[in-house]
Amino acid sequence: MKPARAVTVIPPTINRFTPETTGVAARKKVAAYARVSTDSEEQLTSYEAQVDYYTKYINERADWIFAGIYTDEGISATNTKKRDGFKQMVADALDGKIDLIVTKSVSRFARNTVDSLVTVRQLKEKGVEVYFEKENIYTLDSKGELLITIMSSLAQEESRSISENVTWGQRKRMADGKVSMPYRHFLGYEKGEDGLPKIVEKEAETVRLIYRMFLEGKTPSAIAKHLGNLGIPSPAGKKTWQVATVISILTNEKYKGDALLQKSFTVDFLTKTTKVNEGEVPQYYVQNSHPAIIEPDEFDAVQLEMERRKKIGRPVSCHSPFSAKIICGECGGFYGSKVWGSNTKYRRTVWRCNEKYKNDKPCSTPHITEDEIKQRFLKAFNILMSDRDEVLTNCRLAQEVLCDCIEIDAELKGLQREIDVVAELLRKAVYENARIAQNQEEFNERNNRYWERHRKATERFNQLEEMKRERQAKSLSLGTFIRELESSPSVVEEFDERLWAVAVDTVTVTKDGKLHFRFKDGTEV
Repeated sequence: MKPARAVTVIPPTINRFTPETTGVAARKKVAAYARVSTDSEEQLTSYEAQVDYYTKYINERADWIFAGIYTDEGISATNTKKRDGFKQMVADALDGKIDLIVTKSVSRFARNTVDSLVTVRQLKEKGVEVYFEKENIYTLDSKGELLITIMSSLAQEESRSISENVTWGQRKRMADGKVSMPYRHFLGYEKGEDGLPKIVEKEAETVRLIYRMFLEGKTPSAIAKHLGNLGIPSPAGKKTWQVATVISILTNEKYKGDALLQKSFTVDFLTKTTKVNEGEVPQYYVQNSHPAIIEPDEFDAVQLEMERRKKIGRPVSCHSPFSAKIICGECGGFYGSKVWGSNTKYRRTVWRCNEKYKNDKPCSTPHITEDEIKQRFLKAFNILMSDRDEVLTNCRLAQEVLCDCIEIDAELKGLQREIDVVAELLRKAVYENARIAQNQEEFNERNNRYWERHRKATERFNQLEEMKRERQAKSLSLGTFIRELESSPSVVEEFDERLWAVAVDTVTVTKDGKLHFRFKDGTEV
């Protein structure tokens, strides 16, 4: 007779799904993770308390070996990219240096469900357990993954809610006209005792220097190089200045005492991705929100000069205010500086048409020296000043005409109504065509007429807006020119780069060597 099958049960000594052992086992290497999400003093106190608590908590257990405390300060838990302490802890755990990680709660570990689950599963494969004290969850427990998924999702929603509340609060502050600045990397201002921006005079001098050099004809790259040579630190405290930093200072309206708020916004609260605001969310422009470092007129003059240089379509010389202002009367090309006899004692700099030898027949316009330009400018400007009162009167009349945009505004308003009406007609036509059977040829013909009306109205609207901008720019330019004439002496004896930049529109060199100066008011000498 065949003997009966016998099965002997060998009981386990360790239950891999619970934190307790059923028999004698090796002591676990236990580490703790502590994190606070801001740099405030209150949160740092919480952070220190967490470190102290878990150090004692682990050392008090006889079956545990203290494997260290891993920490992150002032870091958000929405992702793990910048959490160095967290990443080091996971690396050590995967290397076998940690058996168990103890942390306060799921939200302290991660507020991103994906990051949380990926990390937990990664650790689980290596037999490393995570214990969330507040929720009493062990990740190697059979219920652990379900609970961790639920708790992480709740934590992620909490993070979303916090992000939305913070965004709402920030936009409410903007709507109320309250201005804040990134003072650590913002040249010229610090936070005052009343919480408002306060001018730092030493840094403000650097800002004024940047604006003055730009109006004198220097490019942002030349200004950046000059500041570096002077040993002036950048807003970030570095020795080298970036061209983008100079451009940012030259175009930031906060330096004239105004503030455009919400230039960018956060697209995703998890990734913290930001993008430039191109109309997706509202912006707020606050006038006279804080003390100005740069006079509004000077700021506007810089913006006009930037626009002028863009229209030229070529880089302006790093070293001279004469660049892109002197024109060849024969071919229309710009004059540029040329060095003659660079390695001799007769070295000198002259200005000559850049296109002189680029055509089959060289331009016959002569070269001129910088001294000649300066002396002739003084002569031309003093001729202009001999009729100062008449010039000022004409300038003010021209400025009044240019400032009068009533007719343009009225036409713009009418065109906007036309655009809105046609857009609604298009919407209704498409809606009706989708619901009711129609003759498609008639529908397409009607639809095309609507589109043509919309195109024409939009095209005219854009033309008028451009015309209005040009008028306003010319008016600002004239305003600066008027103030310069009023403040200048009857006879100017020394060349001033700022006066040249503000007063001169173009200088045309003719074949006979004459220089025709065209000033900002249109007067030619």
